[in-house]
Amino acid sequence: MAQRQATRREFLSDAVVKTGALAVSPILLSSAARARSEGLHVACNSYSWSVFYGREGRDFNKALDTGLADVAASGLDGFEPGAGNPGEIDRLAPLLEKHKLQMRSLYVNSLLHEPDKAQASIATVLAVAKRAKLAGTRIIVTNPSPIAWGGAQNKSDDQLKVQARALNELGAKLKDMGLVLAYHNHDIEMRQAAREFHHMMVGTDPANVTLCLDSHWVYRGAGNSQVALFDILELYGSRITELHLRQSHQGVWAETFGAGDIDYGRLAGRLGELGIRPHIVLEQAVEKGTPHTMKPVEAFRKSTQVVRRLFADFGEKA
Repeated sequence: MAQRQATRREFLSDAVVKTGALAVSPILLSSAARARSEGLHVACNSYSWSVFYGREGRDFNKALDTGLADVAASGLDGFEPGAGNPGEIDRLAPLLEKHKLQMRSLYVNSLLHEPDKAQASIATVLAVAKRAKLAGTRIIVTNPSPIAWGGAQNKSDDQLKVQARALNELGAKLKDMGLVLAYHNHDIEMRQAAREFHHMMVGTDPANVTLCLDSHWVYRGAGNSQVALFDILELYGSRITELHLRQSHQGVWAETFGAGDIDYGRLAGRLGELGIRPHIVLEQAVEKGTPHTMKPVEAFRKSTQVVRRLFADFGEKA
């Protein structure tokens, strides 16, 4: 009888850590080898490194050269920073080149729900994007700011309409520059039947606004619901240009990416069925209750290995 191929779902069930090493079948090891030979590109978000450094009493941004050396040492190919002005790109670009890290995507905050502030915010994003493009950036990720971070106030319908129009305008202008805008959300946008999230999708032109699917923020924002996550994948999968990856165990962020609350095997397989090869950004992070058993480089190295195995056939290539 021919050997049955391991499914992506079974991969995450098998990818457990035993005595410091991942127990993976030969089939999956060959998949990882293909990923390396074909140059699967895996990046990581600056937020992840900031919180891993922070729990050790270190400041990633103040030790950026050392920090980016650690990013490279963990086996990652790219780095997605957050930037608020072009000067931050000027500081970062030579260090990324030094450590042979690409910056295919960039995270820029925006404030788009207030008519008197939206145009100034758009201008700031465009200024940062113009500089970032020179450093190799192709995707600009933005999460329009809430009324108050951590607050309970929700945007009105009028504010959501203003925000969607501004987001579409920003996307159109970035498109004219040869860049792609990817909309990103946190848990706030999933409140009230996810009205903010859905209107940013429904109220914008897919030609101008794509989706950065942050799987765990969708999952958490919907009350730890995989049903909600996979429904969004079905509704907007064709618009996904970037994928943020984070895993948790019983609702608490895990120290490394692997088996857990979200069935990433199923998610990877569905992306493959849809013919989507997103830019993959690992955003494993720590919070209260996350185990603290390893240093940042070790944690990200293990996470990166799992991502490479899982997305060998479904991620963006080098």
